[in-house]
Amino acid sequence: MTVVSEMLKTHPTGVGDTDEAILKNCILACLECLYSCTACADACLAEDTVADLRACIRTNLDCADVCDATARVLSRHTGSEGDLVRRMLEACRDICRSCADECEKHAEMHLHCEVCALTCRRCESACTELLAAL
Repeated sequence: MTVVSEMLKTHPTGVGDTDEAILKNCILACLECLYSCTACADACLAEDTVADLRACIRTNLDCADVCDATARVLSRHTGSEGDLVRRMLEACRDICRSCADECEKHAEMHLHCEVCALTCRRCESACTELLAAL
């Protein structure tokens, strides 16, 4: 059992009408994407062709920040505003799509971009799934 699972199960108010497994999957996907994008941006900075990776680095950092904020909002259940959660999920889904698109441009040359693109696609999918479940 993950810490996310434990916290969802032990919260006094529960997760309401939200499917706990879908919520957990989305929180974990956001956290993995946060890590992947941060690591990818750092790896891009270490590349000899760093100037060619500026857009990738910026998108990685934006995606990491949005995933971090989304995971944090999804972790709060007391008085959560449904409209805010939807907007956060939509923003996260959209930046993950953009980041994956950008990383895929460099994936053949940089393995870290390939890994990051796959992680972003998983997070995009998890956000889409949770939006559909709300």
